Amino acid sequence: MELKECKTLEEVRSEIDLLDDQIVELIGARSQYVKQAARFKETIDEVKAPERINEVMTKVRHKALTLGMSPNLLEEIYTIMINEMVESEISEFRNSSVF
Repeated sequence: MELKECKTLEEVRSEIDLLDDQIVELIGARSQYVKQAARFKETIDEVKAPERINEVMTKVRHKALTLGMSPNLLEEIYTIMINEMVESEISEFRNSSVF
């Protein structure tokens, strides 16, 4: 991703605001896909999917390193995000399951 060379603090803040908007939209989209995933699972254990979580964390940590970022920071962010999304997916799973 190529960054714009800003000339003022206001311009930097404006660019950060644009990125924040995009980040929130992307997290929202990710959340919707996670909810869709519940339709393809048969148990709560499948929803929790620890192997998949480990796979995602490994990928995120690697990506952070390739971008010169702190892998620990990204892992913390993703841990919070994934935990919340798994809870949401569990709710979706329970609401869509036929007993």
